[in-house]
Amino acid sequence: MTSVALRYTGVSVGYQGRPVLTGVDLELGAGRRLALVGPNGAGKSTLLKSVLGLAEILDGTVTVLGRSPAAARGLAGYVPQTGNLDPDFPVSVRQVVMMGRYRRLGWWRPVRTPDRRAVAEALDRVGLADRARHRFGLLSGGQRQRVLLARAIAAEPRLLLLDEPFNGVDAISQEAIVRVLRELSAAGTALILSTHDLGVARDLADLVCLVNGRQWAVGTPGETLTAGPLRQTYAHAALDLADGRMVLVDP
Repeated sequence: MTSVALRYTGVSVGYQGRPVLTGVDLELGAGRRLALVGPNGAGKSTLLKSVLGLAEILDGTVTVLGRSPAAARGLAGYVPQTGNLDPDFPVSVRQVVMMGRYRRLGWWRPVRTPDRRAVAEALDRVGLADRARHRFGLLSGGQRQRVLLARAIAAEPRLLLLDEPFNGVDAISQEAIVRVLRELSAAGTALILSTHDLGVARDLADLVCLVNGRQWAVGTPGETLTAGPLRQTYAHAALDLADGRMVLVDP
């Protein structure tokens, strides 16, 4: 098993031959946590999709868990910004989480005891074991996000990608998600999350990558979440460091 979960060298990514993000140089080890930080439209989601082989690698080289992105897709989990499940669709929380096992099961094989156990354990980890029979669409936004996290971890990924996992999430759900992410990384799962929240990036990430059309900086939170790199990345925003707080404001 490779100790390097992700390596990007001189990479440009985009769609239909048109770059969205250029100059990406990253290396992420197993069990490490990377935060992608930048404004809307900066290319954070495109970079995440490129890890899954769903956006084009236009230049440079990429290895994911020692393989090409497409070949490694079955070893990665993904938590989108918003679920692609219709909240009005009559599906239970347990059924949503079981979807994370489909890659192992195949579409026509019966659910087995190990699959049921993995689903129960995933729901327990996110604090929603008592909601297994509840209808997914009737949960709060934060609870739905925790269910989608449970769906991803039920697949037992070696690399977990999360696209803005804390958007619209209440404090209880954010605390639960952070706790689970720390547990996963401690067990060796590499994590990549995109976020607008500089506090989350500072407190949760081992590495931060600042992007806005290109990679502006990568390093520890102490190296990247400072006035100079953030002003470069956000271009038309100013940074107020009063009282030790980092706040991006319009000029």
